[in-house]
Amino acid sequence: MRGIVLNLQHDSKIELTSVADPQPKAGEVLVRIKAAALNHRDEWCRQGLYPNLKDGIILGSDGAGVVEKVGDEKDKSWVGKDVIINPAMNWGSNQRAQSKEFSILGMPSHGTLAEFLVVPVDRLNEKPEHLNWAEAAALPLAGVTAYRALVYHGGIQKGDQVLVTGIGGGVAQFAAQFAIAKGAKLSVSSSKTYKLERAKSDGADFVYNYLDSTWTGKSLEETGGFDVIIDGAAGDSLNQLISVCKPGGKIVIYGATMGNPGKIEARKVFWNQLKIMGSTLGSDQDFLEMLELVHEKQIRPVVDRVFTFAEATLAFDRMKAGDQLGKIVLTP
Repeated sequence: MRGIVLNLQHDSKIELTSVADPQPKAGEVLVRIKAAALNHRDEWCRQGLYPNLKDGIILGSDGAGVVEKVGDEKDKSWVGKDVIINPAMNWGSNQRAQSKEFSILGMPSHGTLAEFLVVPVDRLNEKPEHLNWAEAAALPLAGVTAYRALVYHGGIQKGDQVLVTGIGGGVAQFAAQFAIAKGAKLSVSSSKTYKLERAKSDGADFVYNYLDSTWTGKSLEETGGFDVIIDGAAGDSLNQLISVCKPGGKIVIYGATMGNPGKIEARKVFWNQLKIMGSTLGSDQDFLEMLELVHEKQIRPVVDRVFTFAEATLAFDRMKAGDQLGKIVLTP
């Protein structure tokens, strides 16, 4: 079969090549991939910025497809079903945090950017019928990450003022959609005008360009401050988020694309009784609840562009540039 593997010796650091056809063992299934989606971790692997990298590993955490074969007769009811794949491996039984054995498809184990994938049968979920293949592939990793950050950690309630930073990225896009579905009053931020305009048309109440030095004051005027802030950047901008969070509010960080902050305004944190929490991916419970919300509200993931496997370098470069609005999807 063909797969997109990490090859740090290659000019583009990735390579579409022939790899051995996988065969399911007991407790596993073989899925024919119909569509797969990129996440920032795939690009970080390409840049050599992810731990325990190994050339020859098929990248990709998000995927959807059809079950073609099972390794155990007791799982034969899955054959022929349209499925999406939960990429969280070995979360464990603790809802509060993942186990030491936790890993994510696509590094260190083979991922979804291939024509076929073998996964444990318990990673399968039936594809929501209202989603096409590209939308279904776009959902798993970013969807559960956004859901856990917003619902489990953020404790979002109807009427809450919610700020989602970096709108346009996959997790941010889902967090915005889920916030609206939960009845929150949504604000978003970005440095790209076209992303802010799209967010406004998609239902955001307020939009802010974080390069505008007056955005914090303006947001406080318009919203009175935020009950919940969902952020994937961190960096020195974290202090701006602290300044616009309501007393008793929550800041949930699921990424650090801007690195670590040089300092934190600790006095504002304790005086305003703020909660700053970290969140990554999600448990099986989070995943099932996320799917229920997507089904109940008929939420459709925002797909930026669809590339073929042969165009993988273009797809990765688009993610690196940060030009996407929604998820970047690849098809075999």
